[in-house]
Amino acid sequence: MINADDFLGPARQEGFDFYTGVPCSYLTPLINRVINDPANRYVGAASEGEAVGIAAGAWLAGRQTVVMCQNSGLGNAVNPLTSLNAPFQIPTLLVVTWRGQPGLADEPQHELMGQITPALLDTLRIPHMAFPATADEIGPAIAAMSASLNETRLPFAFIMEKGSVHDDGLSETTPPVRPSGTRTDLSVSAELPTRYAILERVLAAVPDNAAIVASTGKCGRELFTLADRPQHLYQVGSMGCAGPMGLGVALNSDRPVVVLDGDGAALMKLGAFATIGAMGPDNLVHIILDNGVHDSTGGQPTVSPSVDFAGAALSCGYAGAALANDPDGFEKAFVAALEKPGPHLIHVRIRPGSLDSLGRPTLSPREVADRFKAFLAEPNSTTG
Repeated sequence: MINADDFLGPARQEGFDFYTGVPCSYLTPLINRVINDPANRYVGAASEGEAVGIAAGAWLAGRQTVVMCQNSGLGNAVNPLTSLNAPFQIPTLLVVTWRGQPGLADEPQHELMGQITPALLDTLRIPHMAFPATADEIGPAIAAMSASLNETRLPFAFIMEKGSVHDDGLSETTPPVRPSGTRTDLSVSAELPTRYAILERVLAAVPDNAAIVASTGKCGRELFTLADRPQHLYQVGSMGCAGPMGLGVALNSDRPVVVLDGDGAALMKLGAFATIGAMGPDNLVHIILDNGVHDSTGGQPTVSPSVDFAGAALSCGYAGAALANDPDGFEKAFVAALEKPGPHLIHVRIRPGSLDSLGRPTLSPREVADRFKAFLAEPNSTTG
């Protein structure tokens, strides 16, 4: 058994100081010490997949990241690990607990996952080794992990057995209380605009120093068709992770960060609203392009007509939320959001459909990630 600082200190020397995840009793000592230590940053996520997205955004903004979760949570993380980290080649350290480890008594819900945890990581092509349980194992383990991340630019996992880390307890913390945000309704009686028309307004109003994360599907493809720029990140998978990725970027950059989300994608990880609101990045604008359908898969309806995205955002701690259903109203809301501390949400209703000759990004996901990361690393400016 080791103390949490025995691991966290050497990990920090290797640059790992941004942690996110979902708690497990095995992880309690590690998470509590991260929370207590001002040298580290911890973001508690609503789901493991969300945590992977947050870490991906933080890595793009220059941080070395750690995602901590129970092995059962690997099920929630499979999609972003395979459709975000893999194609974009975004590394992160996973600390995964081994509940249901063969030979140890545990709750019945952990039995199957305990049997398959190493094999599941193998299937995901994620190299792994045991979390260091003694002081002399820490240095070699961190060196092996760091070498793997640098060589492959893909995730690496430590599997943590029960009782690996001594529990020092958690200092009492008081969650921040955010004041109620402002709701603005700019809806008018008019024909709903196209996604393309709204994206045109985004590009017309967004500052040149802003980063834009576009959700998977036709949103990113239309943005690429309109203008391909280094500050654009086109998700090609990981549905629902645009908001978490944007949060990871916004927490680690002083640039404006704009998230272009879809109604179906936002609904998939609605818990991310709560994480964004709690973290309160004042440089984040979250736009929901709501056409009421899954446009990329044949137009099947979503449940968005009955969802108050603006109300949900305000309930979760966003500083402001606006509704719009035409380009002028949207642009007014967007400009206002850029001028005031956020996070802000803009829910804009649009009509289904997209350009007839809709192309796809011609750069590989890794090329998109590399130039986006390089853009974020450049000195910031405020040109509009």
